[in-house]
Amino acid sequence: MGIIRMEYHMYDEIAKYAREHLPEEACGLIAGEENEEGRLIKKVYYLTNIDHADDHFTLDPKEQLAAIKDMRANGLKPLGNWHSHPSSPSRPSVEDIRLSYDSNASYMIISLMADNPVINSFHVENEVVTKEDLRIYSEEYYY
Repeated sequence: MGIIRMEYHMYDEIAKYAREHLPEEACGLIAGEENEEGRLIKKVYYLTNIDHADDHFTLDPKEQLAAIKDMRANGLKPLGNWHSHPSSPSRPSVEDIRLSYDSNASYMIISLMADNPVINSFHVENEVVTKEDLRIYSEEYYY
């Protein structure tokens, strides 16, 4: 899969959005560019969890369709989704793994159980989970 890169301000925005939606899980999509070196997240989409639950999420279908249309209009590739874990670690739950249907997607999870949110990205294929190399960078420091 290669390296997944995301600008630091996107991490901050995801954490802020996720905190604003406590105690529910927050969710959305990620889009950007992909090449042989990996993925570059260029845009994060913030969608409604229509389940309004603290232990699972379902993306709002209308918002999901609008996000996909926006990706196409801006020449971005759908790269996967993200969601928060309000009180559990940044790793896929049994349900997250079961519902990970797209083996091309990156599944990002941000945990809010500590003072500083922890975000990780995962690849799931045939219910086998592999942690991806997610690198959060700033304009001053890029690797």
